[in-house]
Amino acid sequence: MSVPPTDGMSEPLHVTETRTAYDTVAVDYARLLEDELARSPLDRALLGHFAELVGLEGGGRVVDVGCGPGRITGYLATLGLEVSGIDLSPGMVAEAQRRHPDIAFRTGCLASLDLADASVGGVVAWYSIIHTPPALLPEVFAELHRVVRSNGLLLLAFQAGGFSVRHEQAYGHEVTFEAHRHDPDHVTRQLADAGFRVTVHTERAAQDYEKTPQAFLLARRRG
Repeated sequence: MSVPPTDGMSEPLHVTETRTAYDTVAVDYARLLEDELARSPLDRALLGHFAELVGLEGGGRVVDVGCGPGRITGYLATLGLEVSGIDLSPGMVAEAQRRHPDIAFRTGCLASLDLADASVGGVVAWYSIIHTPPALLPEVFAELHRVVRSNGLLLLAFQAGGFSVRHEQAYGHEVTFEAHRHDPDHVTRQLADAGFRVTVHTERAAQDYEKTPQAFLLARRRG
């Protein structure tokens, strides 16, 4: 995802395609993945580790960016975090709000967040950078650095690989969008350039329907 259009400029195609695709699949996506976290002990462990560290740093607001139907947002709330969700897709935001009426969700763009500087204690971007072309990741990480407070946390999950795939169908619907399998070492270097220090780097092999390894990076914003 990239910066939304300003001053009459056209929106980048990959942003439009991503929003349209997720608006189309929102209901079926939410239904098909609603129990995914229950089958993923590593995912729960990493999210729990993130939540505990936020607490040790004094708590504060946490944002799930690219939250989709809110399954990760909802889980973070059960861990005691003050959490809200942001997603590019209005369809996903509506589905998230329906499923989690006590949590605040709103639309927004990953590279241009409607958040004040240093206003959150942590950000979770759970498979949220997979539609950002590699060349545009630096602007996304710069934006995340802007909104996270000093020594705050960033947790990323993404498909690893270092290549891109064009999709014409997903979750039972005909859609068009591109997914990027980012190289974890390259992402680590880009995070360092943006002002983050990676403290946890975990990868696991593909399982079930997955076609690539899955990568998880936990980073702190340097002071």
